[in-house]
Amino acid sequence: MGEEDGKVIPIGTITKLDLPVERVLEAAKFKLNDVVIIGWDVNNELYTASSIADGAEVLWLLRKCEQRLMEIADE
Repeated sequence: MGEEDGKVIPIGTITKLDLPVERVLEAAKFKLNDVVIIGWDVNNELYTASSIADGAEVLWLLRKCEQRLMEIADE
């Protein structure tokens, strides 16, 4: 029994384990008004995309994420 047979139920917690890209994107699909995607593509090159046109707003969101990550790291 596992993710491949459709019986994995996301529990909404923080994990220190890597998760499959598809699982993360699927979980976020209906929860977000705006999105910024950053990651490594199949050639290990930086990939970025955003639904937000304003670069300053994207940067603000990235900095808020950085702040959240630093708070989690302190726990």
